[in-house]
Order: sequence, then C-alpha cells, then structure tokens
Amino acid sequence: MRRRILISAGDASGDRHAAQLVRVLRERIPDIEVSGLGGVRMRETGVEILADQSDLAVGGLLELAGRLRSIVRVWRRMTAAAEQEFDLLILIDSGGFNLPFSRRVKRQGQTPILYYVAPQVWAWRPGRKKKLAARVDRLAVIHPFEVDAWADTPLRAEFVGHPMVDTLHDFLESTSPEQARERIGVEEGGPCVALLPGSRRNEVEYHLPVMLEAARALHERIPTVRFVLGLASPIERKRVETLVREAGLPAALDVRLVDDETLCVLRASEVALVKPGTVTMEALLLDTPMVVMGRAHPLTAAVLKRSLRIPWLAMPNLLAQKSIVPEYLQQEAKPGALALALASLMEGTERDAQRRAFAAVRESLGQQAEDNVARIVEEMLESASA
Repeated sequence: MRRRILISAGDASGDRHAAQLVRVLRERIPDIEVSGLGGVRMRETGVEILADQSDLAVGGLLELAGRLRSIVRVWRRMTAAAEQEFDLLILIDSGGFNLPFSRRVKRQGQTPILYYVAPQVWAWRPGRKKKLAARVDRLAVIHPFEVDAWADTPLRAEFVGHPMVDTLHDFLESTSPEQARERIGVEEGGPCVALLPGSRRNEVEYHLPVMLEAARALHERIPTVRFVLGLASPIERKRVETLVREAGLPAALDVRLVDDETLCVLRASEVALVKPGTVTMEALLLDTPMVVMGRAHPLTAAVLKRSLRIPWLAMPNLLAQKSIVPEYLQQEAKPGALALALASLMEGTERDAQRRAFAAVRESLGQQAEDNVARIVEEMLESASA
C-alpha cells in the first residue's frame, strides 16, 4: 500500500537532515510519496517541494517583520497541503514555524506527527514542552541529554543519535584537506581560515562585516593567511559580494567565496570563525578548531538573553558541559578579539586541547540516526494502519 508522508523542514540544516532520512526511507519503504517544505537537498531526493525553505531563512524578532509576506505564503501552502490525506507528518527543527503548524494539523484530523530534531526547550522557553506534548505523538532527539528534558511529560522521546555523525565521518575519511582545497579551488599556500556567517539573511548582515574586519586584523598579524567564505544555499551571492566590497579589504588579503560547500570549507581550513548553530557541530565532527561569534539586533539579543536557561550558545560547549570553544557574543564580538582567538588556535596547546575535547564529545553522539528515525517512522505507519 502506497504511503504518503508530509515533511516540514524550514531551514538549511533541516533540509539536509530530511534528505538523508528520505534516502533511507526509500530503501526501506520503496513506494512512499514524500512532499513538503524544504530546499535543494530534499528536491534532489525526489521530494515534491510544496514550499521553499529559503522563504523562512530569517531569524530574530524584528528581522521577521520584513519577511512576513513570504512566511505567510509558506504557511498557506503547507496548511493547504495538510488538509490532504497523509499517513504521517514529520517535523524537523524550525520550532518557530513547526510548533504552530503542528497545532493546526492536530486540530484538522488524526494524522500522526513525529518531531525529529526537537525544539530546544532545555535551552529556552520551557513552556513549549506542554504545547509540544499536546500536539506531537513522538520525538526523535539528537543529543543524549535531551531525553531527560522530556521525562516530566507523557511524550515519548527517544535518542536516535546525531544525524551528522555518520555522514561527516564518511566525508572525513574520504576527503583530505588537500582534496577539499582542490574541490573548492583553493591553491596550496598559507593557512586557510573559514568564515561561516550563517544561512539566514539577517545572520549574514550582522556577522559578515565583523568577520571581515576580523580577517583584516588577523591578516595584519599573519600576512600569509587566506580566507574561505562559505555561503549557504539560501543566501544571495550578490549581497555577500557587496558586503565584501564595502569592507574595503586590502588587495593582498585573499577572500574566496564558495557556494554551498560548508564541509569542504571546514575541511580545507586550519581554523574556522563561525556563528552559533549547526555549523559548530559540523566543525566539531570534522575536527576543525573554531571560534564562535554571534550578533543580532539588540532587542532580539535582549529578549534571548532573558529567555535562555543555558550558560553557552555553542553546542560543543553544551555537550561538553564546559567551555571548549571560545564564544564572543554581541559587543564582545570585536574584530581584534576574534583575530587574537583565531591566531591562538592556528597551532600549539590551545589547538591541541580543543581537539582533545572534540574527540570526547564525538564519542557521546551515537551513530546511524537516519536508520533509527526510519524505524520510528515504520512503527508509526504500522500503528496508523492497524
């Protein structure tokens, strides 16, 4: 019997996780039909894209106001799709969209709902736990400590492993730094530093100018250093090129723009300057030392600071339960400080210590996440048809 699955993945990392899951599901359930909210990678697996996740590629309170029209468009397309008959809804991350969407779907009928990569209620806005427990049937969580966070609810939460572990291990084994540089067109020479400002428009606007000034400061200290600027698929290259041009960097400072090759950018680099989020896990799994910087609109940052229940934003620090990567947030994220932190990780004891901490964290993250989630999907489909 043909099964129909609706997926809602509202950002670039969710698009990757969804695509990996769909590949496994097609092997286990060959006749499934999959459609939903996603991006390039889901489309490549044959998913029918009903709404493009690039329309949701923005974060922050004030920043959302300028994108309301496109957000409403996505909402209408997905709620219209949910009115059709589906055997299962899979929500992936993107709590800002998926939490209200789950409420709408639950009110409409009996479609079972699986949430994969659950909202970080352990970090902020714990009131969402009650809402999620009322709207979702099962949770697949990707960090081992998350199971305890849901223990006081009736919702069944299962640790499935981190979805990037197997993929990035294979990439690490198959791609040397030299091969990564060749793939992204970086010639042999001085040390490379990755600049990864984010996959949302507002993240790039806030992070990239500071990153470029940090690049200037680091280049003054180490003239042979080169920079590779990784662009996520939702980001407009022309806007990034404009920001680089407006920075007025010296001609001797080499900044290479690379589209949609985050893993190669990290693998090719001695150290990375990244924003908080998925990319911190990618750097950890690829064993690339990093410095984390985060900036947002002051009002957004103030609200977030009051809401947060955790001492760090970078996931490696949260998993280690101690500061293993330096974090520079808001006004602390000054170019000179960032350049100094990057320079200290080029070689020596700080670099070695960070990598030892990375290895310890990697051991806790599990394996075969997609297979574990696919098993849950099969169980839910069987229960729905019983």
